Amino acid sequence: MSCGQPHETDCSEVLSEVWLLLDDECNQARRQLLREHLDECQPCLEQYGIHEHLKLLLARKCGGEHAPDEFKERLRSTIRKTVLQHGGATVPTAEEG
Repeated sequence: MSCGQPHETDCSEVLSEVWLLLDDECNQARRQLLREHLDECQPCLEQYGIHEHLKLLLARKCGGEHAPDEFKERLRSTIRKTVLQHGGATVPTAEEG
């Protein structure tokens, strides 16, 4: 995805790292870069908002319950494939953490 506007960080790169930002799993410099992009790019900010609401909904509906390991690995695998298809960040395997 691209909004068509020039940015320091490409829209597709930002969107591939939205969950890292939401889960506070990126370093301070990367977080700042992503936030700056979101401040200037309305389409990406809207996508970020959708993911943020989804995270809150999942936490509210699934809070306290733990998913089976098999489900978590299938989910990680699906996320990894999606990220790779969109040319984004690397996603560690279960063995890597």
